[in-house]
Amino acid sequence: MNLASLVAILFGLLFGALALLLSPAKAFLAVIGLAGVVTILRFPLWGLLLFAGMATFMPYSTVNLGIRSTVSEAILALTWGAIVWHSFLSRLPATPSLATRPTDQMLLWLMLFSVFPFIVGQVTVQADTSGVANWLRWLLNLSGVFLAARLLVERKHREALVIALLLGTLAMLLLSIAVFVRTRSGAGIASILAMFNYANFDMLKFGLEAMSSRMGSPWTHPNAIGGIMALLLPLAFCFGMTEQGWRRALGLGVACLGAAALLLASSRGAMVSLALVLMWMAIRRVPYTGRLLMIGAALTVALVLAYPPLQDRLATIFSSSNASTEVRFDEYRMFPQAVASYPLGIGFKADPPVPGSHLLGISNLWLNYIYKVGLAGMLLFVAVTVRWWREARPDKGPIRLTKDNALWLGTTAGILSALVSGLFDHYFSFAVVMVALFWLMVGINVLEARRLFPARVPQVKRVAHGKPLIDGAPF
Repeated sequence: MNLASLVAILFGLLFGALALLLSPAKAFLAVIGLAGVVTILRFPLWGLLLFAGMATFMPYSTVNLGIRSTVSEAILALTWGAIVWHSFLSRLPATPSLATRPTDQMLLWLMLFSVFPFIVGQVTVQADTSGVANWLRWLLNLSGVFLAARLLVERKHREALVIALLLGTLAMLLLSIAVFVRTRSGAGIASILAMFNYANFDMLKFGLEAMSSRMGSPWTHPNAIGGIMALLLPLAFCFGMTEQGWRRALGLGVACLGAAALLLASSRGAMVSLALVLMWMAIRRVPYTGRLLMIGAALTVALVLAYPPLQDRLATIFSSSNASTEVRFDEYRMFPQAVASYPLGIGFKADPPVPGSHLLGISNLWLNYIYKVGLAGMLLFVAVTVRWWREARPDKGPIRLTKDNALWLGTTAGILSALVSGLFDHYFSFAVVMVALFWLMVGINVLEARRLFPARVPQVKRVAHGKPLIDGAPF
């Protein structure tokens, strides 16, 4: 009996046992799940594509397999397992040396450094959550850059991943907008999130009801969907403008629906960041961006006139008397006390603020890094972004949007927009799944930049006896 027959018999027995022990619905889901696991183990790229679709559609849907985890992170971990297995069998293409990937290299230093604040937090912070699990989840979410380097070497694979991201985003937008239009309440989506097994549902429902005038979504918080739109809308626009047929409709459809969702969610940080990045693109003479700004302004006026609650929201959105604005002022006022109380960071046992303390959190990407992993950790994150910019920055002069550079320009603008939104919110620092999508976008971007700007790629020098040198230093 060969191995294939033995595996088929074992799976047949397993499926039969599931059918006997579980209800028909649970048995069906278990069979689908096992089939998905086997498929990902055979084809790791499919795992990354499935992650992209699931993470943008239902990012915080959970599964309990002894340890409760989001489905998105479970798929990501399984994809890494498939990569390890295929590497053992030598089935994956060779990956360029880490020495020729400066962004990846600096990100690895950040991950290694996080061991120190992790240990500090385990000792100094008292909380019920597991610091080990939170730390490992954060490392897993950062690993998107390395996944891209292993699985997205070919451009057609990067295009397939972008399509998966946009399809998941389109499904999420259609669901969120349809539910909000029908129920006229941000809490209207709560029942659907319950079906997808969202964690802490009572607290989640309470939060959605408290912000019922703003559109609810699978991202649970209106500012979170704003952050994701800031990250993905430039990519959707650039992709749609340079494609034809259904791909063009997909890209432009996500861009239009995303702009509407941004207004309905009323995320100030995302609005400002996208507007600033579009202005930068217009200054760099990227085609259609100036026209897009005018069309967006016209659509904004039309939507505001057609939806009175949005008028009330926008009337106070940038006011200093706005409740969320006042909270942010309090956060900045108390932030020095937080740094003084935890100079080396609070680690990964809890998110700011520390339970039982009189402190507040902080709605800022870089200051949140200081809060969690200390000043040195924040400086390492800055070093990663500097390395990324050196690799991905556009050349001087006008930028021409073409099919060849659409993925590079769209991801560059999206990452810039996400970083600008970090001045107002902290989601792209330690928020699971959102962080994974951010670093996956960075991974796509640096691969495209290395293809378009090969002169920027560091060269590994070699000397006699085959000993490699990098910039004159032994490696």
